[in-house]
Amino acid sequence: MLTLLLILLPAIGAAAAYAVANGARRVRVLLVTAAAHLVLVAALWTRPGQSAFDGWLSADAFGLVVLSLVSVLFAAVAAYAVGVLSLEKQRGGRGFVSCLLAFLAATSLVALSQHLALLWIGMEATTLAVAPLIFHRRDRRSLEAVWKYLVLSSVGIAFVLLAVFLLATAQAPAAAQRPLMLVDLRHGAAALDPRWLRASYVFALIGFGTKMGLAPLHTWKPDTYGEAPELVGALMAGGLTACAFLGLARFTEVAVAAGLLPFIRPLLVVFGLFSLFVSAAFMIGQADVKRLLAYSSVEQMGLLVLGLSVAGAGNYGSVVLTLSNGLIKGALFLAVGNLARAAGSSVAAEMRGLLRRRRASAVLVVAALFAVTGAPPFGLFVGVYAIFRGIIGAHQPWLAVAVALPLSIAFVGIAAMLLEIVYADAAPAADEPARARRESAWLVAGPAVLTALVLMLGLYLPPPLRAALDQAAAALGGSTP
Repeated sequence: MLTLLLILLPAIGAAAAYAVANGARRVRVLLVTAAAHLVLVAALWTRPGQSAFDGWLSADAFGLVVLSLVSVLFAAVAAYAVGVLSLEKQRGGRGFVSCLLAFLAATSLVALSQHLALLWIGMEATTLAVAPLIFHRRDRRSLEAVWKYLVLSSVGIAFVLLAVFLLATAQAPAAAQRPLMLVDLRHGAAALDPRWLRASYVFALIGFGTKMGLAPLHTWKPDTYGEAPELVGALMAGGLTACAFLGLARFTEVAVAAGLLPFIRPLLVVFGLFSLFVSAAFMIGQADVKRLLAYSSVEQMGLLVLGLSVAGAGNYGSVVLTLSNGLIKGALFLAVGNLARAAGSSVAAEMRGLLRRRRASAVLVVAALFAVTGAPPFGLFVGVYAIFRGIIGAHQPWLAVAVALPLSIAFVGIAAMLLEIVYADAAPAADEPARARRESAWLVAGPAVLTALVLMLGLYLPPPLRAALDQAAAALGGSTP
């Protein structure tokens, strides 16, 4: 019942928000639903083994980690939305809040799905929920971005659907096995037809890779992140990519259990390395800060699939990186959104010297810069370190060098832009009074909490979370470093 309620609650909240005509009441619906969802997720940690519909909905270790990430991130975005809606009238009216809550319902369905066809439905629902939010400004550029997102995401989802069909074909009929149920697929992996399973994995990698933004399937990402409101960018870069990676990880669990790691490893390495080098190339000299964050997301997705390709500690690194990257990307988008709003633009040259005008957000951007580039003691460092340890343990020093090079280039690119935005000399805008430079607590609290959580993940892992991360890595064939 608890798992079903986690999906129904935001769905009902979306309908209620659309029915409410008063804007202030819609915001209350958003906040109450986000807080209630967070409480239900916390209850799920204390009551393991919850399921619904004969196990179709259930929270395994990795699913629970992703669900928790989505819930925490959404709560921060909901608080941020209060500050945004108090400053400007949001286009879209009722639909804006309703689509946000529909996104929470869809991502919860993805995280809790143990049936791969049901997971596909959840991924498709995320596409439909996000598309109206991208078209926020209702101009030519946002229209182009939303169409590019819809077309490419729909192609990716179609590939995933084909992967599901092929996997069903690979699963021989058996009385003790339910079709496309993850637990039955893992247990009966030895009996799966390897030819259909290989084909299924290739299509799953392309489909989920498109949703994640792996290069060269990433072309929708810079335009979409650049045109979407910052709170929508936070949900996509932090929550949507984590759900897409979870989908790929589900197929990887089955492939590894069937002994196909030698087949899938080269595919993951190629996509991972190509994503790292493409993102590094475009981050150097980038002019728009939101597009910079889009390429940073491409970089992190490359690291995630590289971790999947490495046995042992690499899988653990991918699981930790999924959680840490989702939180810090959300913090970065929200904090950068505050700076862009103050400057009236997301172009770096027009955002110089914002430390004087938006001190709290500027400090958060600097902290998030070190976190997102994998500097200690933040949580991303733990994930990146585990991936490198797995690479070295697999006796692949060439791969370690190939990964370190684009990461170093990306660090230079992102640090050069963000530090210039914060520290370059620039006087406060002449038409902006001092009181207008005071930042709303609603706009600062969300990114501050998310950054603090990423810092905590680098210093201390609560035992239940550590156990869940270990179990998720073990399901992928890995182990704790």
